[in-house]
Amino acid sequence: MEKAIRKNEMKSAWQTKDLVISSLLIALVFVSTKFINIRLPISINGGLIHLGNVMLFISAIVFGKNKGAIAGAFGMGLFDILSGWMLWAPFTFVIRGVMGYIIGHIASKKSGKSTIYNSIGILVASIWMIFGYYITEVILYGNLLTPMTSIPGNITQLAIGAIISIPASAALIKAGITNHN
Repeated sequence: MEKAIRKNEMKSAWQTKDLVISSLLIALVFVSTKFINIRLPISINGGLIHLGNVMLFISAIVFGKNKGAIAGAFGMGLFDILSGWMLWAPFTFVIRGVMGYIIGHIASKKSGKSTIYNSIGILVASIWMIFGYYITEVILYGNLLTPMTSIPGNITQLAIGAIISIPASAALIKAGITNHN
């Protein structure tokens, strides 16, 4: 009986720890998207270059597919809701959640310790994001050409995210900050 109680207490402590880590990652993705950004005239639709991808990539590489998916979906979805992009929020939730899952899934094959696997994860997730937002814009704008103008900005944003997040993730993992699940 005592052993079962201790087991439940340990399980509860881990669930609390996971909830706290997930919440912090969501907040970091949101803050990096909302407050660390530059609006550029890189497409007909404008352009927003933000560092939310950096935190999404780090979340997925360092903490795994589940936390990466949660951080991306909720962090960037919350950004859309609170920044006047409400129509985009459901699309962002799915696209960014899947991105986090893809990166975390591929990176976790080597526990986030392989630059090659992390890069492949980011590349595959980036292709998904570009495709996902292209389809979203086709739906929202009603044509096939206008969404193509967003692709250069998306590529720029993703490249900056990869350049910063891959070495940052390696440093965090080397420091022992990791929690793959």
